[in-house]
Amino acid sequence: MKKLKLLLIAVVGIMVVSCGNMNQFFGAVKNGGVINAITSVIGLDKVSAQGLIGSWKYSGPRCAFTSENLLAKAGGEVAAAQIEEKILPYYQKVNISANNTYITFNQDGTFSSKIAGTSFSGTYTFDEANQQIKLKGMLLSITCYTKREINGISILFEAKKLLSVLQTMAALSGRADLQTIGDLSKQYDGVRVGFDMNR
Repeated sequence: MKKLKLLLIAVVGIMVVSCGNMNQFFGAVKNGGVINAITSVIGLDKVSAQGLIGSWKYSGPRCAFTSENLLAKAGGEVAAAQIEEKILPYYQKVNISANNTYITFNQDGTFSSKIAGTSFSGTYTFDEANQQIKLKGMLLSITCYTKREINGISILFEAKKLLSVLQTMAALSGRADLQTIGDLSKQYDGVRVGFDMNR
């Protein structure tokens, strides 16, 4: 895994430098963008079933690519950092914060959560091999993905699915402002976006 990360850093570095973006590349390295993006490929850093158990709170936006090929096509770590920067204002606009966005996975297969202050609870199943979580509530069922991060985990959705989740939360809470995040589904098709979560 360590060798793979170093190889990806070297390859992406060559790609960026060859495109004349040396300053942008080294700026991304300085800010941790390279490591964040290289580890932002679904499946490279897996969460165990036991490691998922517990309470997790929102700490920022997160994006992930489904393969190394998509990561390379998108422009590597610089693109990943830029996507997360562009997502943040959307989240801030709908008031997603550590105080109102969190999830708890229980040992008995139940979960409880809040997204932008709207409660959502029910049962879940976790496919460890594919890092896929299926959340099933009374009015809503969601499929999302998780990935181990340096300081916790990320909970990720296909962009269109995240829009659907937030629109449902808007309907349940009566908050029309949550629907302003709809542009996400148009801009980031093929990239999974969601939440960076820590303890």
